[in-house]
Amino acid sequence: MGKIIAIANQKGGVGKTTSAINLAASLAVLEKKTLLLDADPQANSTSGLGLNPKDVKVSIYECMVDGIDPRQSIVKNELKYLEILPSHIDLVGAEVEMVNIERREEKMRDALDKIRNDYDFIIIDCSPSLGLITINALTAADSVLIPVQCEYFALEGLGKLLNTIKIIQTRLNPKLEIEGILLTLYDSRTSLGNQVVEEVRTHFKHIAFKTIIPRNVKLSESPSFGLPAIVHDAESKGAISYLNLAHEVLDKNGLSK
Repeated sequence: MGKIIAIANQKGGVGKTTSAINLAASLAVLEKKTLLLDADPQANSTSGLGLNPKDVKVSIYECMVDGIDPRQSIVKNELKYLEILPSHIDLVGAEVEMVNIERREEKMRDALDKIRNDYDFIIIDCSPSLGLITINALTAADSVLIPVQCEYFALEGLGKLLNTIKIIQTRLNPKLEIEGILLTLYDSRTSLGNQVVEEVRTHFKHIAFKTIIPRNVKLSESPSFGLPAIVHDAESKGAISYLNLAHEVLDKNGLSK
């Protein structure tokens, strides 16, 4: 049975989509069959892997709202072990349409239950909010990976997210765990970046990943080519960092070779 990891933070600009794309691609390079699920109406993970969201006919929206089998939406990638379940702007309307639906928080889980045995990992790129779609993702997931940027307001809002996770654990998904906190956008030249690393290591030492994701030009530009960094430039610091993260995730889950 595949493990489902939601990548979530209600703050924007923390490297959430970058982490989702590149962790999924790195796991695929390590020959773990991986599905990247784009659960953000902005569809940045979809476009970041070379798909035009306007051309998507069946997305996670139809799977959740209409009960369509996710296999009808899944698109293959040039990486042998990577596939994507794309998003579309229609996902914005899902929160409104699902308000009066019974078990509305469990629609994504219902969809993924049909396919989770087909993969080693399913990585969910959540939207930058704590709305119904993100709650669906946390309800469907086995664990949540939290990207935190190495900047001034790094820990602002983290408490709110952790409280939301506790509520999900209590009411909807008692098996939900924290996969880890991932420090992103790190610039070793700034004292502020190093200070944030130290704070996170002090307060969350048991759940902070050893891997730190640096600010990196190749990471920033690779989505414009519709490629993960490991395909765009495998020797870049960004690509190597996400490959290290993938190894950490495999180690944590007892799947290292």
